[in-house]
Amino acid sequence: MKIALVHYWLVGMRGGEKVLEELCKLFPNADIYTHVAIPEKLSDTLNAHRITETFIGNLPGARKHYQKYLPLMPHALEALDLSEYDLVISSESGPAKGVITRPDAVHICYVHSPMRYIWDQYHVYRKQSGFITRAIMPILAHKLRIWDVTSARRIDKLVANSKFVAKRTRKFWGRDADVIYPPVNTSEFRPKEYQEPQDFYLYAGELASYKRADLAIKAFKGSKRKLVVIGEGSERAKLEEMAGENITFLGKVPFDELKRHYAQCKALIFPGVEDFGIIPVEVMASGRPVIAYAGGGALETVVDGETGVLFDEPSSKCLTEAMEKLEATYKKFDQKKIIEHAEQFSNCRFQKEIMEMISRSV
Repeated sequence: MKIALVHYWLVGMRGGEKVLEELCKLFPNADIYTHVAIPEKLSDTLNAHRITETFIGNLPGARKHYQKYLPLMPHALEALDLSEYDLVISSESGPAKGVITRPDAVHICYVHSPMRYIWDQYHVYRKQSGFITRAIMPILAHKLRIWDVTSARRIDKLVANSKFVAKRTRKFWGRDADVIYPPVNTSEFRPKEYQEPQDFYLYAGELASYKRADLAIKAFKGSKRKLVVIGEGSERAKLEEMAGENITFLGKVPFDELKRHYAQCKALIFPGVEDFGIIPVEVMASGRPVIAYAGGGALETVVDGETGVLFDEPSSKCLTEAMEKLEATYKKFDQKKIIEHAEQFSNCRFQKEIMEMISRSV
């Protein structure tokens, strides 16, 4: 079969790109289509494939400000000629699924999330935007929603990265989706030998408002517990202002240092709502428990009382109570069992399930 992989934009190696990377390993001869690609920020696996940009990639400033061209992306996707391909797999979070395929071709869409900025996070994004963007968003978002639902009808098979995302595809697109969890390279994080945790908790991830790192800062401020924060983002300066001396900000760190913190922390603090959440799985693959807000993908990856502790309300008070619960029962958390639990989200499992699904669909 002639295969095309369609991804929204390729400007770094985050969760969506890791999924694309696994698809590239399964289909080494597939061609990649995307709105904007920055080769120097991509893995060798992705760069080994032929990558074609839509006309968005030729527009002024697209490499930095690609998201500002969102209203043009439906036209850019529909302008792609994919008539030579028998199988098209789109990777959707920004617009990617709206391509037009041959009537006899099979189009499978792997959904990381319906576009947040026009659906469930629309009002959050609008409040954070500048005056001009805030003024035109209601008009543009309305048209994009119509196109988003219409283009969802073109897909032959819909696959979501979690049950949480599958509920949203049903609500926003009126389409049911199978669930295949995204790949996590769990073997990268598996400790060579078991060790005692050090005296610090860890927050790792982007410092953006929806990640709710502020809950962690408030819970630790004024306490004797130590928190290490790894990651960058627009909220960093604000969070550092809030923090006390027991909270250390490391920014972005090398991969080996990140793995070391995963393996040595007492537990990961995960206070936001994610579509899936790869970082908690990476920490559990390192043998450490996770304290997570009981919402989104964490409900599918963290087992309360066995691989971590879930808290029900997004407040610093509930987070503090969850830490107290973890500390009171810490000896119950078995490193070996936590690692075994994380293995069910491995990249090998992802490849197997994807291939089984494709064999049923083609």
